[in-house]
Amino acid sequence: MNAPLSTPGPREIAPELARSWLLVAATRPETFDENARSHADAVVLDVEDAVDASHKDSARDDVVQWLHGEGNRAWVRINDATSEHWAADLEALRAAPGLQGVMLAKTEFGTQVTDTYNRLGARVPVVALVESAVGIENATEIARAQGAFRLAFGSGDFRRDTGMSADREAMAYPRARLVISSRAGGLPGPIDGPTVGSSHPILREQSAITVSMGMTGKLCLQADQTPVVNEVISPTRTDVEWAYEFLEDFEARGCIVRDGSDLPRLGRARKIMQLAEAFGVLPVAR
Repeated sequence: MNAPLSTPGPREIAPELARSWLLVAATRPETFDENARSHADAVVLDVEDAVDASHKDSARDDVVQWLHGEGNRAWVRINDATSEHWAADLEALRAAPGLQGVMLAKTEFGTQVTDTYNRLGARVPVVALVESAVGIENATEIARAQGAFRLAFGSGDFRRDTGMSADREAMAYPRARLVISSRAGGLPGPIDGPTVGSSHPILREQSAITVSMGMTGKLCLQADQTPVVNEVISPTRTDVEWAYEFLEDFEARGCIVRDGSDLPRLGRARKIMQLAEAFGVLPVAR
């Protein structure tokens, strides 16, 4: 069977499956509405690296004001737990109705995640952004911390901290640590660092590396990166057709396991179909 596939327009994606995480500078509130309408699975208003220390208060106020607007929803990247701005970020965001969760910058210890989670209250999820050698070495502790929702890779700051290059081989270790730690902590797959620049072929190539490493999301710096990331991280047409045919055959033979290879293939097929349904890539009814 070679069933054609249908791909509907943008839809709301559950954050545990979100592929594209679009960082939006909090110093540009005039762009919030436009970016919220983009193809990003998750929009992250950034009051950390994107904001100079002298403008933290005004940028935070603009974010909170926008989150109080009707129908406005987003994540917020907050300042790290050792920063003088961390407590003020949490206090301001506690009552923001449109807050979907926070991304905690420069996470190095599980206690930082838990302290953030407890201060926010109302069970606000925390994405732990790991950006240093210490954070990578403590990744499993971070993943197992109360309140941890997903791990994310702050690749630029990590390279600055360690002196490592951006080469695929150099970045394989930290990516693998985040993937393994996420699994050990019972979390969804981690979110990879961003691709700098405007080249979509390079973005496509680097997003394919994200997938090959077992990561299931990617930070984006521009709205036009999000459709590319979404496409590459989604199951391919070939994958969905294979999964559909495998499950159809499995059911036709009474769900009987024939050999040791059936169970791994069954798990893969079910996962592909789960993602295909979530992302709107499904076989058209015959």
